[in-house]
Amino acid sequence: MYLLFPGRHHLLTQFQYDYLLSLIEKYGEDTIEGIIFAVTSANHSGTKRNPVPFYLRAMMIQDFCENIPVKTYVFGIDDVGNLEDFASYTLKQINHQSEHKLVLNSSNTLLICSTPVMEMYQKIEFEVLTAELEDKNYQSYKTALPWEMVEKIAENPDWQQSSNIKSLIHASTYKIWTTYSLDEKVRNILNDPIIGEDGDITESRDYNSYVRQMDEIAEIKYKETAEFIRPGIIGDIGCAVGSWIKQASEDPHLRESDFYGIEVTRQLYDICQQRKNNREFGNPYVFFAQKNAVTSHVFEKESMNTIHTSSLTHEIESYGNRQDLLKFISNRYEELGSGGIWINRDVIGPENGEQIVLMQLTKEDGRNEDYEENYNDNKELANYLDGLSTFTLFKRFCSDFRRSENDMIYYEEVLIEGKTYFRLALKDAAEFMLTKDYKDNWNSEMHERFCFWSFSEWKKTLEANGFHIKEASHAYTNPWIASNRFEDKVQLFNLQMEPLAHPPTNVLLLATKI
Repeated sequence: MYLLFPGRHHLLTQFQYDYLLSLIEKYGEDTIEGIIFAVTSANHSGTKRNPVPFYLRAMMIQDFCENIPVKTYVFGIDDVGNLEDFASYTLKQINHQSEHKLVLNSSNTLLICSTPVMEMYQKIEFEVLTAELEDKNYQSYKTALPWEMVEKIAENPDWQQSSNIKSLIHASTYKIWTTYSLDEKVRNILNDPIIGEDGDITESRDYNSYVRQMDEIAEIKYKETAEFIRPGIIGDIGCAVGSWIKQASEDPHLRESDFYGIEVTRQLYDICQQRKNNREFGNPYVFFAQKNAVTSHVFEKESMNTIHTSSLTHEIESYGNRQDLLKFISNRYEELGSGGIWINRDVIGPENGEQIVLMQLTKEDGRNEDYEENYNDNKELANYLDGLSTFTLFKRFCSDFRRSENDMIYYEEVLIEGKTYFRLALKDAAEFMLTKDYKDNWNSEMHERFCFWSFSEWKKTLEANGFHIKEASHAYTNPWIASNRFEDKVQLFNLQMEPLAHPPTNVLLLATKI
């Protein structure tokens, strides 16, 4: 007979250890052929649901089992999304990973489980040993569950001095957590205000289209930044799928450099690792880490020659808050060595953004009614929005934009000499102009504010943090965007009806540490 013990196993308790020993005593060492730990979400780490990587969980379990007098096995079970028959999937994975030596079923295996996961196994007739669970109807437990202990450690920086915590966790957990400083890592992850449960900033992004976009513009981004890169130790924060690092790693000027890609989003980090395994980078000294650079340092202080970021700082402002962005800026200053440079490329707001302007939008490029439909599928929504005129798309934009953040755009529709204009702040007009064409990820983009700072505001903030701003730094209007997205669609006027230039679309900030 086998004992199957599924779970994420970020932490093991003394209760679990004593419970296993009691089962061995009850059924006998000769009866129990082995205890199988099925470590679920083994392919996830650095996320709120799964902060601890699988290899550390596996090490913890092996140490935990050192004095258990029966065979023990550890198998990593990947997360595969919402799978109704995940129990059968787990059993098949164990069968496959054990080279078909462990064929578990309801006739030869008992399940150890105290959570609703047991219901999946009960459907396939497994008998359940309920461990911590005291009363299923009232969901009452004999002791704290492992995840509750994880949260207690995250909440208590002095947990090592707490007898209430130390007495409940097993010595193997204490050893691994203290050796690898997991308390600090988990605390940062669980308290992070930006990333979601599974390690993503936004849950509504289509990664297929996102990855394509990153690769398509990588060469343009690199050419814009290449001449300013200082060789040595080079970091790319928010590296997405590693496209900028790939370009840099192939540059002969940087052949002696080391490259470090930092990506918080699990899906993108996985792609970076796969590309490295595929040897797609021109330099072997390319390393990736899944970290969040907002709330903490990701490089040693004064260690970096170049830090690069692209299309990242506006996401910090959008999904976090202003203090998060200011902390991000100060962290980068501290990580740069003397003479180091932070190259920040992003969207930008116009100067005098509070100026009230008139915006005229064409009605000739789509329909001018029926703009309030909603779709769960991103592609269906994109097709629907693509059929709207620019005039009507603006109304949909104002309806959706940052509604959940209570940071919406306000406008007045006015009629001047028989023509309709929208009267609003210049920065809000620019917000629409810069965002309106990102229909593939509309629900995601509706959370993001592009135009919160102008170039002069960025310069002032960076200088206040100790940076020197190189003269080559500048805001600009991308000519392709102006030609293809602004012309014949949007025209801005001041209140005297004098035409205004298109707002800037991007900024290149070159911030050096003297």
